[in-house]
Amino acid sequence: MTGNPPQLSRRIPRSLIFAFVAAVLAAFALAVTQSQAKAAGTLLSQGKTATASSTENAGTPASAAVDGNTGTRWSSAAADPQWLQVDLGATDTVSSVTLNWETAYAKAYQIQTSANGTTWTTVYSTTTSAGGNETLSVNGSGRYVRINTTQRATQYGVSLWEFQVYGTAGTGNSACGTTNAALNKTATASSTENAGTPASSAVDGNNGTRWSSAAADPQWLQVDLGSSQNICGVQLAWENAYAKAYQIQVSADGTNWTTAYSTTTGPGATELITLTGTGRYVRMYGTQRATQYGYSLWEIQVFTGGSGTNGGGTNGGTTGGTTTPPGNATLLSYNKPATASTYQDANSCTGCTPAKAFDEDPATRWATSDSNGWVDPGWIAVDLGATAHVTKVVLQWDPAYATAYQIQTSADGTNWTSIYSTTTGKGFKETLTVDGNGRYVRMYGTQRATQYGYSLWTFDVYGTGGNPTPPPALPPNPGNPEHLVWSDEFNGASGTKPDTSKWTQDVGGGQNGELEYYTNGDNTTMDGNGNLVIEARKENVQGHQYTSGRINTSDHFNFTYGHAEARIKVSGTQGLWPAFWMLGSNFKTGTPWPNSGEIDIMEHVGKVADSVYSTLHAPAYNGGNGYGSPYTVAGSDFANDFHTYAVDWDSSHMTFSVDGHAFFTADKATVESTRGPWVYDHPFYIILNNAVGGDWPGAPDATSVFPQRMLVDYVRVSQ
Repeated sequence: MTGNPPQLSRRIPRSLIFAFVAAVLAAFALAVTQSQAKAAGTLLSQGKTATASSTENAGTPASAAVDGNTGTRWSSAAADPQWLQVDLGATDTVSSVTLNWETAYAKAYQIQTSANGTTWTTVYSTTTSAGGNETLSVNGSGRYVRINTTQRATQYGVSLWEFQVYGTAGTGNSACGTTNAALNKTATASSTENAGTPASSAVDGNNGTRWSSAAADPQWLQVDLGSSQNICGVQLAWENAYAKAYQIQVSADGTNWTTAYSTTTGPGATELITLTGTGRYVRMYGTQRATQYGYSLWEIQVFTGGSGTNGGGTNGGTTGGTTTPPGNATLLSYNKPATASTYQDANSCTGCTPAKAFDEDPATRWATSDSNGWVDPGWIAVDLGATAHVTKVVLQWDPAYATAYQIQTSADGTNWTSIYSTTTGKGFKETLTVDGNGRYVRMYGTQRATQYGYSLWTFDVYGTGGNPTPPPALPPNPGNPEHLVWSDEFNGASGTKPDTSKWTQDVGGGQNGELEYYTNGDNTTMDGNGNLVIEARKENVQGHQYTSGRINTSDHFNFTYGHAEARIKVSGTQGLWPAFWMLGSNFKTGTPWPNSGEIDIMEHVGKVADSVYSTLHAPAYNGGNGYGSPYTVAGSDFANDFHTYAVDWDSSHMTFSVDGHAFFTADKATVESTRGPWVYDHPFYIILNNAVGGDWPGAPDATSVFPQRMLVDYVRVSQ
């Protein structure tokens, strides 16, 4: 068996803009029915998991009816009955339902609620619906709400622009967390293929290691969370050897199991599953393999929420994008004077001074000198400006970390007292509970983990006293519901170029071994049918064998956090590399790549027709080591049709989706504790391009067909 294709991306930054897609809040209108009423209560359904009895095609999925966007819709097959249901995530009180029908509406239908998605109670019924916009007063409760249509008004199926459920969230409707509760916990399995694929590899946060089982049914992998938890989600990142049929089960004792989720049509790739359960143990129980091999998982992640107890102590969290320290502790170290045993200012780490560990910029770091600092001991210290009571220290290590070190305090910067000591430092992000007093705090390393020196991206000191300078506040998280803030529908006349108030042409040769020359608009034009065409051609221009187009929003629209999506039909054939991505706006003001950060919402390479890729790039993980996942529909070709590619981004995570199917979540806490700094809490801009050749896709060959057109229906951003 082989793993997924490498996730190589742009190794050199490109000044292109990408557009984050908007989930638009649907406008409410009163329908002319006997049960009309003003929608009341909280909107409970938007962005939740939706399923349906059928869909007309891939462009009209169930999720489109709960995305808040009146330009997308669900439509069914042309038959009776049909249904659309939404999982609210917890039992809620439902007071009204708004239906925004497309022309193909239902004359007869029921609104129903359910506690389990199986047994339904009707809370509204009609046989005389007039379509249009209907706001229905109802009285019911349940976790699941559905519309069950029994008579169509037309010869087509039934179709809803939006299905909105309003009411009051139940007391158990706590948001599902985004922190991986399974990370580095104890994992066991029914079997392992060999010593190189142990159960522990599925909970180590490393997408390059995996668990694989013997080639037999059934098989299972379980993780001990350490204490009883309220479990609300599980993400499975499958290797090619995936499960077609399996259950997600929970247990209090690891012996008696309750099924919280079950499927016989598992698609493989990455599956993000919403469920409800309580237990200390969680397992994937596979009953039917999709291949002749065993079962294999790169990672299993478990997400928790509600009132379940947490197995370990915590040292602060995040609320609304602002770091919350424990108790009344304050960040004391921001921009305070710093000193170190040595520092590097050459080669791969220019300007890596001690101050960089205290500037709250996760993309800058301190490192000991590469000429005389790769020795023990090595240290870095900060002057807090006045005596402080220190209660917490957070270290975000570069790979050059300390296995043995002390945290020390001092009144005078000369005589030091140790308040924390370890000989088993793990690197990455370490959050330390300490108790000490002093004006000065330092990390005193006594044993390096590598042959290199010591290096810290961040050294944060929390407590009371000192002379703190408030750090810059993080941007606010997106609203709930989100509203459209920027879009381009590409409705220009045939042959016209993209709107210059929204897009800038990025002219010149590509990077990463690409072969094309990006022209000044000759290859980026509207087709008159509502699409932007980015056409790659085989022609010699400026010494390049091919031409294509690349546009960005950097001079017009930059944003932090939100929902961004684009509906795209990618180009195909060997050597093509279409992409919808974002680059940190500070790249345009001198911050180099990958320090600026890169968010690849969608990349496709022609040689792998049935997969698209979402990947993050930062100083500590980039290029072939980028953090991401493929989305694969085995045997398909993404170039055959339009698909909707999106990311939902806030201060704690990013979730990537294709056609409404969420397949990969990058959790900030997980990234920091397993890969390196999170560098995405600042503005980014959008980029669309259709590259030819490059390190990843390779050059065109005799099978390649030109010209190749990448079609973009729209790009939208909501916040």
